[in-house]
Amino acid sequence: MIPRRNGIRRVSGVYLVIQKNRTLLFADATVNIHPDAADLAETALLAAEMASFFDMQPHVAMLSYSNFGSVRNADTRRLETAVEIVRQQRPSLAIDGEMQADTALTDSILKGDFAFNQLGRTANVLIFPDLAAGNIAYKLMSCLAGARVVGPLLMGIDRPFNVLQRNTAVENVVDLIAITVVQAQLYGIAKENCETAP
Repeated sequence: MIPRRNGIRRVSGVYLVIQKNRTLLFADATVNIHPDAADLAETALLAAEMASFFDMQPHVAMLSYSNFGSVRNADTRRLETAVEIVRQQRPSLAIDGEMQADTALTDSILKGDFAFNQLGRTANVLIFPDLAAGNIAYKLMSCLAGARVVGPLLMGIDRPFNVLQRNTAVENVVDLIAITVVQAQLYGIAKENCETAP
């Protein structure tokens, strides 16, 4: 019923994960089971857009069990290729990987062991290699780390549209409604500008 945005291959999803001292975006933990390199690249670009929506300067980490080629196989090359695609399409975006989660989130590891990284600082946008990893990660953050998890927010569709999971908390309902209203307002402004442009 709601089409994808022009040029978008696949819809994907993102969770806003809020802790006391940091806010992160987890993608894709909702839609795509086994994304290929192009899908991962597109998810990274869309998640970076979402970070900007939340007034966050995106620093995107492509997550894996490998750090910058420490394991070489088809799976890690898929992530490396995704980073290359993003860099070609948006050279100004801070993105790097493949890297392990603790590397992405720990300044001393990122800058100490991998000083050549192109993130410049710890990541705030985490791109997971598949749906299983992303889904497990956000639920562990909610259940064990006590993080406030908002979502899922859908990315790559033509109009503001988000979903509520079964048994979601009232707080998440309120958060998603508020986010969707703001997205709708921005969509209306953007549409109006397009229609009135010469």
